[in-house]
Amino acid sequence: HVQLVESGGGSVQAGGSLRLSCAASGYAYSSYCMGWFRQAPGKEREGVAAIDSDGSTSYADSVKGRFTISQDKAKDTVYLQMSSLKPDDTGIYYCAANRGPYSSLYATAYVNWGQGTQVTVS
Repeated sequence: HVQLVESGGGSVQAGGSLRLSCAASGYAYSSYCMGWFRQAPGKEREGVAAIDSDGSTSYADSVKGRFTISQDKAKDTVYLQMSSLKPDDTGIYYCAANRGPYSSLYATAYVNWGQGTQVTVS
C-alpha cells in the first residue's frame, strides 16, 4: 500500500521561500519516479517538477530557476525547494509517485498521490 505524506506548506510573502517534503512508504522507493503538482482554485492540476529514479529532473517553465526538486533515497523522501515565490504559486501542492524510472509532468502518468499541502503566497 503506497503512502505519500506531504508537509512543509504554509503562508509566505512574495519573494519568500518554502521547502515541501513528501515522505513515501509502502513500496520500493528506489524503483519509482516522483513528481510535484499543484492545483489552484478553479484551475486544473499542473505539473511543477519531477524526478526520475536516477535523479534526472524536469520543471515547468513557470518555476524554472526558482524551484528545485531533490530526493533522499535513504529517507524515502522527495523535496521541493521553492524560492522567489509569487502569488501565482498559491495552491495545494501534491506529491505523486509511479512505478518505473521515468517521471513526467503530466498528472495522468501517476497513480499514487498524497493528500496535498496548502501553499499561500501573498
